[in-house]
Amino acid sequence: MGDFDPAFIQEPEHRPKPAVIEADGIPQIDLSPYITITSSPNTNPEAIHNLVDQIRDACKNWGFFQVINHGVPIDSREKIQLAAKRFFDQPTDEKRQVKRGEKNPFGYYDTEHTKNVRDWKEVFDFTVDAPAVMPVSYESDDEETVEYDNQWPQYPPELREACEEYVKEVQKLSFKLLALIALSLNLAEDRFEPFFKDHTTFVRLNHYPPCLAPDLALGVGRHKDAGALTVLAQDDVGGLEVKRKSDGEWIFVNPTPNAFIINVGDIIQVWSNDAYESVEHRVRVNFTRERFSIPFFMNPAHYTVVEPIAELTNEQNPAKYKAYNWGKFFVTRKYSNFKKLDVENIQIYHFKKSDERKIDDVVSRIENIVI
Repeated sequence: MGDFDPAFIQEPEHRPKPAVIEADGIPQIDLSPYITITSSPNTNPEAIHNLVDQIRDACKNWGFFQVINHGVPIDSREKIQLAAKRFFDQPTDEKRQVKRGEKNPFGYYDTEHTKNVRDWKEVFDFTVDAPAVMPVSYESDDEETVEYDNQWPQYPPELREACEEYVKEVQKLSFKLLALIALSLNLAEDRFEPFFKDHTTFVRLNHYPPCLAPDLALGVGRHKDAGALTVLAQDDVGGLEVKRKSDGEWIFVNPTPNAFIINVGDIIQVWSNDAYESVEHRVRVNFTRERFSIPFFMNPAHYTVVEPIAELTNEQNPAKYKAYNWGKFFVTRKYSNFKKLDVENIQIYHFKKSDERKIDDVVSRIENIVI
């Protein structure tokens, strides 16, 4: 990624500003009252109630929050970060031995696009539960599925073990976060669990090399996460920016040692019937320093029908979204990662019942996905 390619250049209105606005307002939440509840049955109910209130406020006001005392051992995080660096330090030809493509979405990739602009990054993706089962196509009458296996590189030899150890711990955390979010919506603690019986969760190792033109490019362009929940580990360099809901400003998220950054995705926005919002975010790049991050994308089973939760709708607050199939949605979305499209990629607002916009190519795909 040495020579700067115009394919990386963002439109002027989407380029990062020279001045960084730091995100003092993004909530930092101590999970210790909930993490220790199984080993301490006599945990103070008031502490849990306060924790749920904090989760509710963070989801409503930001869509993002950081968690500390989360129960994930620091050594598992350090192992995966070191193994990731050793993998990305290899020559490109070596990394491309496990290149992902349209036939298998897991593996190495270095030409991903967001909003039809190339990202300044390289990635390695792997599924948490292999093989991952997904639809073959987005056509509604095509019930065929396909299994995707992980492509593990020969080097570094410890990468697979480090990844598998890490995801076991983060998966435990992610289910606890889902339970807290359910409680914050006044739902049963286990309300979301059935959707994840055969989940399609995957993890991405991100590497953002130093960039020759950090004022023109982005590591990842503005986007929202399509899944349910994202649990992000980032290094001390930082680069994540969140679009503040109150004024639309891009806010830089300062790295907090051993914390995870959590954001609700599009699926939780739909499940909550817009009580919570999936918020736009992006990644700045650095002129002198490389950056690493590890997002854990928690996604439901491919056959999940995504629609507002029944308990959260009524006559006064009717369902705001048409139901859609998660697997079909995912398959439609993934193709834009491999090439620049002539049309806007599919988004959850296309399923809004009040949305009268017609975008020919997108609408034709939606008709295949809507239940």
